[in-house]
Amino acid sequence: MQSHDPASLSLPRSLFIFSLLYGGLVVLAGVLGTKLASLGQWPVVGELAVESGIFAFLFLVVLSSAVAELHGRSIANRLIRYGFIPLIVSMVLITLVINVVPPAAMWGDQEAFARLLGQGARMQFAGLVSYGVSQTLNVYLFSKLAGNSLGHERGAVLLFRAWLASMLSQAVDTVLFISISFFGQDLPLLAIMEGQIISKLVLSTIMVPPLILFFVRFGQWLDRPKTA
Repeated sequence: MQSHDPASLSLPRSLFIFSLLYGGLVVLAGVLGTKLASLGQWPVVGELAVESGIFAFLFLVVLSSAVAELHGRSIANRLIRYGFIPLIVSMVLITLVINVVPPAAMWGDQEAFARLLGQGARMQFAGLVSYGVSQTLNVYLFSKLAGNSLGHERGAVLLFRAWLASMLSQAVDTVLFISISFFGQDLPLLAIMEGQIISKLVLSTIMVPPLILFFVRFGQWLDRPKTA
């Protein structure tokens, strides 16, 4: 029987904890996306609204960027690829529960449950494509902007890289998801994209800089050498 050195199988604590959190948020983003949230009135652009899944999705952006900063771009890309597993499993289970598993006789919310959580195959495909492309693009831009300084920059430069990569990747995510989901339908796609992109840029500006700083520092604290 082949034996393994336990030390060779160990993961940095930050990578282990961030991976668990990432997997849960991949699933949660789809569930939260069933609610359209208001961001209030803003000068020039007026009222902004965005699907609530963006709050979880921005955490995914921050976590993948933090993993790239702490453990390298290749590890972050692997985290994104593994993220397809809980995403696809959750889609399959939700579809089965809605369409195959019969509701109990005393439960009268089947129609509302199916309306809120049910997604057609086309929208599910759009979610998979937009997730994979936008997350990979975020890590690429975040790492590329750092160059040889990846893992060594702190302060304002780190915040700027995370903010810029997040904004560009969120714009691509919106264009892909809306285009694939609704192309060919009688809908004002450009207007929908514009409103969603502006809303996501606002949230990226507010949420990403403090969150990336927190998770990078938290990851460094988790990975600190143990004292005797």
